[in-house]
Amino acid sequence: MTDINSADLVSSSRDGEDAHDAMRAQHALDRLAALHPKLIDLGLDRTFALLNRLGNPHHALPPTIHVSGTNGKGSVIAHMRAMAEGCGLRVHVYSSPHLCRFNERIRLAGSLISDGALADLLEEVENINGTDEVTFFEVTTAAAMLAFSRCDADLLLLETGLGGTLDSTNVLDRPLATIITPIARDHEHFLGNDLATIASQKSGIMRHNVPCFSAQQDNVVAQQLSAHADETGTILFTAGVDFNGYKAADGRISISYNNTELSDATLSLPAPGLAGAHQIDNASLAATALIHALGTSHKLAPVKIGAGLGNATWPGRIQKLDKGDLTALMSGQSIWLDGAHNAHGAKALVAALPDLHDGQWTVICGALNTRDPVEFLAPISKIAGQILTLTIPGQPASLTAGELAASATSMGLSASPTRSIQDALTIADSNHPVIICGSLYLAGHILSENKTLPV
Repeated sequence: MTDINSADLVSSSRDGEDAHDAMRAQHALDRLAALHPKLIDLGLDRTFALLNRLGNPHHALPPTIHVSGTNGKGSVIAHMRAMAEGCGLRVHVYSSPHLCRFNERIRLAGSLISDGALADLLEEVENINGTDEVTFFEVTTAAAMLAFSRCDADLLLLETGLGGTLDSTNVLDRPLATIITPIARDHEHFLGNDLATIASQKSGIMRHNVPCFSAQQDNVVAQQLSAHADETGTILFTAGVDFNGYKAADGRISISYNNTELSDATLSLPAPGLAGAHQIDNASLAATALIHALGTSHKLAPVKIGAGLGNATWPGRIQKLDKGDLTALMSGQSIWLDGAHNAHGAKALVAALPDLHDGQWTVICGALNTRDPVEFLAPISKIAGQILTLTIPGQPASLTAGELAASATSMGLSASPTRSIQDALTIADSNHPVIICGSLYLAGHILSENKTLPV
């Protein structure tokens, strides 16, 4: 297989691609998904072996900021990307899961990887791997690193898939910096049943003498991160201790620094492009890490950083649907979409919604059966004037609309199951704006049905 050149890698998915390329890519993804009997099997041996056969592309990556945590990883990366690109930098991004198309996981120098380039890349990796057992995330992460190593960029923003210590992205000897976003209970069947154990897994991306920037954390988590930083010789900077971000009276973000190693001046930035009070924290964490990590190698002008921050986008995160097929059903009613799916995410969403509408909302939700839906519904109940439930199409692990409605009813809430998003929107109370939430899989389905795919 011939190497893919950088021009091919970054070609736009909207220019000249056809159904054949998309089909090739999907067929390759289907074959790769069948190489391991388990979807998730944490460990690094298979990843390192495959990377070695590919020529160790992880040793030829651009300067990398590695991000782990439970909530907010994508938002922090979206902020960093927007700020870096605002300063004229070329930025790669690796994130997961995707909402609508796998291509969303691999962004090369600003553009999603094209279907043709993705198909070529996956087929190349498939040929080199053969029939060796490897999980889907392991083999696609190796493919992404191969792509990143072949396309020039100033920065790679690398998101963990699950955990940290044993995650397939955790193969770098010395990243430029690491970031740990808020840690909460999630994926307990893989990472552990208590916050300390989960934090131990997430902190595995720390490296000796490499700065790590942490969000403000639960006390148990903070203690675990601090202990791991001491053990590994990591330089740890923590929100609420070393720096503080808050919304100033003029609506801007003000970041003050208590640690002179970061700065001895307060930084003022415009409000972020992403909605929600929690995005002040995410943007402050992103700006602090980016400026400190790149400060010695790039001149990052605050004006350009601020302009970039205001342009940040992250589909499926308090995203207003202001065009598309579904909006045509609503006669001017506002529709918002968010992928919040656990208790921490639901609380952040509920705290953000009053800034958009200070009243009751119609909540349309769908959820997986991997956690008790009551954990998500309890915070949501505070703003719900009407609850309509959905079975997430194409997801075997989805709770049925009836099961989710029954859970809501058991809490004393009024909830009705519906057959489709179209049906739900048709019966939505015209007196309330609509928030669709409960799962990133549902968010992807909504964007597909609305014909507004992420770009």
